[in-house]
Amino acid sequence: MAWKLDMSHSHVGFSARHLMISTVRGHFDKVTVESHIDDKEIDRIHDKGMLTEDDFLNSHLTVTIDAASINTGQADRDNHLRSPDFFDVAKYPTLRFKMTRGVKIDDTHGQLIGDLTIRNVTKPVTLNVEFLGQAKSPLGTVNAGFVGEAKISRKDWGLEWNVAMETGGWMVSDEIKLDIEVEFVQVPDAAPVQAEKQTA
Repeated sequence: MAWKLDMSHSHVGFSARHLMISTVRGHFDKVTVESHIDDKEIDRIHDKGMLTEDDFLNSHLTVTIDAASINTGQADRDNHLRSPDFFDVAKYPTLRFKMTRGVKIDDTHGQLIGDLTIRNVTKPVTLNVEFLGQAKSPLGTVNAGFVGEAKISRKDWGLEWNVAMETGGWMVSDEIKLDIEVEFVQVPDAAPVQAEKQTA
């Protein structure tokens, strides 16, 4: 069973401190997700009649982000973030998160543990997630919603550009907060192709 990201109802964002006194927020406009639930999980879903967080925590999940699609609402800042000082999008056009395992906390909360690759550097990341539930839209689609958050050190991925402030501290914080809201749409399984009857 596959699920596709509904980007029109999703947000993959981040925030960082600026001058140690304010917060700059941004997001990525182009994100793709590959998500597939194992056949054994599909059997459990059929038995229950509903999708649960357990099913996603036991699924395969890969998120690919177009680094050049970064958007903080300020063109000069976005171009700087695309430059070799930060993401170096000409050399490293994508960011990727590949889930390695899921951990259940309770019926609606869990953790997605995986590998985040930025600028060809791969480090483990733990994303705290909340399952908001499943609903059937007026269009007949089955949708599921999640929110997630994590804190990372950008220096771990070689994003070390900064400027020291005369009053102490740095222009840009090392800690980056990830803020994610996603809605998935179930992709119906393809109907089996029947072989045409052969005649003599």
